[in-house]
Amino acid sequence: MQELTHFNEQGRARMVDVTEKSVTCRRAAAVGEIHISPETMACIKNGTLKKGDVLAVAQVAGIQAAKHTWELIPMCHPLPLTGIDITFHLSDEPCMVEISAAVTCTGVTGVEMEALTAVSAAALTIYDMCKAVQRDMEITSIRLLEKSGGKSGDYRTEE
Repeated sequence: MQELTHFNEQGRARMVDVTEKSVTCRRAAAVGEIHISPETMACIKNGTLKKGDVLAVAQVAGIQAAKHTWELIPMCHPLPLTGIDITFHLSDEPCMVEISAAVTCTGVTGVEMEALTAVSAAALTIYDMCKAVQRDMEITSIRLLEKSGGKSGDYRTEE
């Protein structure tokens, strides 16, 4: 098991020093789901929610969240992201929106947290925009699918 790196010699939190790490191309992909009712799905598909185009707003929210991850997660580094792509898959059975995020950068640390934060913010935005129609939506299964680049090597989830 690897040692946790976000603690100093006194056992207190620290931001890891990445000064000596090599610059490499980094990529991470994450996914999550928001389970909704058929009525809410119809509103999303038909564009009849008063707040506007749910998926367009959620997409922008996910992109913004990835760019600001370092401000939300205390030990994350600010990164010069080079690409962020948020996609949605609408499913009627089970009734849900699947959210995917792919994030890239050329830098000294990975972008896993940025991808996970993008998915989370997009899901929360969908919830916020649909809550007037449905309050019992459920956000689930937010997880890292894959990451590449860096000293620790590549990772791909086993599905």
